[in-house]
Amino acid sequence: MPHTVIRGPTTGGTILVVDDQAANVRVVGALLGRNGYEVMTASSGPEALAAARTRAPDLILLDMVMPGMDGFDLLAALRSEPALRGVPAVFLTAAQDRDLLLRAFEAGAVDYVTKPFMPEELLARVGTHIGLKQARDRLERVARERQELVNLVAHDLKNPLTCVLFASQMLRQPDCLPERVPRYLQIIEDSAQDAVGYIRKYLEGQARALDSAQARAATAATACLQETVDWLARRYDLQLEGCGMHLALRVPERSGRVAIEPMVLRQVAGNLVSNAMKYAQSGGELELVVRASAPGFWQLLARDRGPGIPAEKQRQLFKPFQRLGAQDPADSLSSGLGLSLARQIIAEAGGQLWYEDREGGGACFVIELPQAAG
Repeated sequence: MPHTVIRGPTTGGTILVVDDQAANVRVVGALLGRNGYEVMTASSGPEALAAARTRAPDLILLDMVMPGMDGFDLLAALRSEPALRGVPAVFLTAAQDRDLLLRAFEAGAVDYVTKPFMPEELLARVGTHIGLKQARDRLERVARERQELVNLVAHDLKNPLTCVLFASQMLRQPDCLPERVPRYLQIIEDSAQDAVGYIRKYLEGQARALDSAQARAATAATACLQETVDWLARRYDLQLEGCGMHLALRVPERSGRVAIEPMVLRQVAGNLVSNAMKYAQSGGELELVVRASAPGFWQLLARDRGPGIPAEKQRQLFKPFQRLGAQDPADSLSSGLGLSLARQIIAEAGGQLWYEDREGGGACFVIELPQAAG
């Protein structure tokens, strides 16, 4: 029979109960359901494996002895799948054989309950292992979210700090032109302000996660595409010149506003400019283009005349820890996270980021965002 789900008045976790005896399944399922657990039931090993693959439970209660795939075979199959490997399993068994119980622990079971069981004992053991599993899940989630935040901050700080380093190095050159000194100093100040701004943005973002009203206010921010392109030109023209590249701007007289924070759009577009400087110097040109797209959308394009992206690499382009080239011109400073994070940021704003080969040779990255309301 297909697996069934029993829901109690509250949900303290999801338990998969596996037993070939329907009466046992009903008794255990009813007891757990009455005590706040959501219960999935299965009458065979293959059925239980299919149910767990569909939805990973917080705990598995399984019988040792079943026809066909017994409890040990099922446990081995579950442990072979990464998504199910961490689910704790408790054997329900009538066996008192010491060797059999030792085999159960060696197979990966965390506990066992002998049949016939005392309801209080079963609930106590289930509660302990569910609590441990959920605590471990919370710790893993916190660690994952913290690492994601570290990756975001580290990546976003890299571009402004690279600009500070470039301007500082130019100021130290003995042949530095005096008339360019104010520009280099301005780059240093602006880049440092951006770095502080990124840090502040992430700190405030953590607070906004607890305040839905502020979060809604943040999503109402808009960016002017003309101002964004002007900022990119001011920030990167000297660096592009130092790489032997020319910056060309193609912006219509009346460009639109898009629904995204200005600093966030500058951050994403700056990453595309930085990539062009690293990987497309041979092309000698970077072109920034603003144009209207489908009704209600605007596009910002960064296109160069470099070598472009080989077809076999395009499928991996927006995956984490992928680099545009085999060699890292940034002296191993590139994390390979830039395009992955950029696409995620644009998607969260309701837009898209994609790559296409440029006609005549080169690379073209397209940022498409919804036009700001009003």
